[in-house]
Amino acid sequence: MATVLSVSGSPSASSRTNRLLRHLDQRLIAQGHRVVPLDVRTVPAEALLGADFRHPAIVAATELFARADGVVVGTPVYKAAYSGVLKALLDLLPQYALTGKTVLPLATGGTTAHVLAIDYALRPVLNSMGAAHIVQGWFTLDQDITVHEDGSLTVAPAASQALTQVVDQFSAALGRTPVLAAAS
Repeated sequence: MATVLSVSGSPSASSRTNRLLRHLDQRLIAQGHRVVPLDVRTVPAEALLGADFRHPAIVAATELFARADGVVVGTPVYKAAYSGVLKALLDLLPQYALTGKTVLPLATGGTTAHVLAIDYALRPVLNSMGAAHIVQGWFTLDQDITVHEDGSLTVAPAASQALTQVVDQFSAALGRTPVLAAAS
């Protein structure tokens, strides 16, 4: 099956966004995909904020994007947009880092007022980076994600059903994405 890069754009180690992504990674693994997690918060701040394209962490992240067949991008919504750490990383990737890739955008936030952040903030950036196919994304309310003391996660039934559907659509799309020939 496909190699999926699962990118968490949350600046917090204990974020609902990060935990939700790792939960969804398990569904993709169960479907036979190889999932590689990337938590942007682990990339050194000096590399991100200093726009150090040659920093080993930026080089490694760029290579992860290049090797992936598909990319899941998850972000908390802050002020009606995706996170600043995610923006910093995307800015350091090659212009067409998503060429030929299937992409699933996901977002979490405290209010449905931010539901359009996927379509009006994140999707245009992913499209400009050459994504071959951006599947329907999904916004999940923070209140629909419960993290238990043991670290386990529960997603409210309606949100869980919707997430299952978009992840399954993404998984199916990975098999249909045409392989683009390398430019000579």
